[in-house]
Amino acid sequence: MLIQLAVMGLLVALIPLTLTWVSNDADKYRKLVWITVFLTFDLIMFGAFTRLTDSGLGCPDWPGCYGHSNPLLAHEHISAAQEAMPTGPVTVAKAWIEMIHRYLAMAVGVLIITLMVIAWRRWIKSGRTELRFRPWFPTLLFLFVCLQGAFGAWTVTMKLQPVIVTIHLLLGLTLLAMLTWLGARQNAHAPVSPAGRALATPALIGLALLIVQVALGGWVSTNYAALACNDFPLCHGALVPQMDFDNGFTLWRHLGKTADGEYLPFPALTAIHWVHRTFAFVVIAYLAWLGRKAFQDGGLRKTGRWLLTVMALQLVTGLATIYLNWPLAIAVVHNGGAALLLLLLVMLNYKTRHAPAAEAARAAPAPF
Repeated sequence: MLIQLAVMGLLVALIPLTLTWVSNDADKYRKLVWITVFLTFDLIMFGAFTRLTDSGLGCPDWPGCYGHSNPLLAHEHISAAQEAMPTGPVTVAKAWIEMIHRYLAMAVGVLIITLMVIAWRRWIKSGRTELRFRPWFPTLLFLFVCLQGAFGAWTVTMKLQPVIVTIHLLLGLTLLAMLTWLGARQNAHAPVSPAGRALATPALIGLALLIVQVALGGWVSTNYAALACNDFPLCHGALVPQMDFDNGFTLWRHLGKTADGEYLPFPALTAIHWVHRTFAFVVIAYLAWLGRKAFQDGGLRKTGRWLLTVMALQLVTGLATIYLNWPLAIAVVHNGGAALLLLLLVMLNYKTRHAPAAEAARAAPAPF
């Protein structure tokens, strides 16, 4: 079964690898890095879809599905589980959603292994002189994707325990951030002014605030608290509703249960939702200021514009999930918006630290 699953991951990875190989791009390593970024973003989006459709236990074992490499071979077991509990966690559709998510994850793993191998080969072949092929970061990516795979397994074997699922989400976003940083190292960047470079620390603070907000959003999603407040800007008609922070933010507990094994009270879900919603105002205000400052610098203008645009999208989709009673498509887009914000803030952090200085660009001699 493991060999069959590995072959499946390789087959999926062969599509982007072939597209990179036959492309006219002279820098195929750079192209492969950004294709891996794109597919990792897609994997995060599909992971959100898997979670939001309650398909995380569509195949209740790991890495296969009832001991098989695909749901077709496990159809008898899946059908029996669906017949016993038609609205339960195991159905034919949910099994396919879960296994497609795993196939995509394995494909991303294959691409990261490829990046690591290419980096080591080019680094050694160049006599350790081509700095952009330094292999330490791609090797760290390989180790990190192995850690992410372990949390993916624990997500299933520990029956969607909220803290494990949330860490799995955060690790996936961290992987996207690391790949984006690697991609930024391959790009040529416009010069950044001293005022733009002064945004290095504010950009890092913005990234930290976003990570906290994403963690809170993940906690909302993994505890199914998205509809705990169905009005806005109030919650249950109050600015500060009745809330149970102790049970809501107890990390080590089973899904839907308190640490003592009792059913999680609704005020705990309200507390989870309310904290995420309230902290969003802090993040929006700060990122709006940061995006505006970045937009004022020529070397950061494009990143600043996209930061403001995606942040506005996040605000709209966040409100829409409340007013429209949590439609699946908008909820998935809201998750994708968080990943895009992370990507943009990583790019902003890279540019404010490593893009060429505007003064140096003016002083450089003109090329012949």
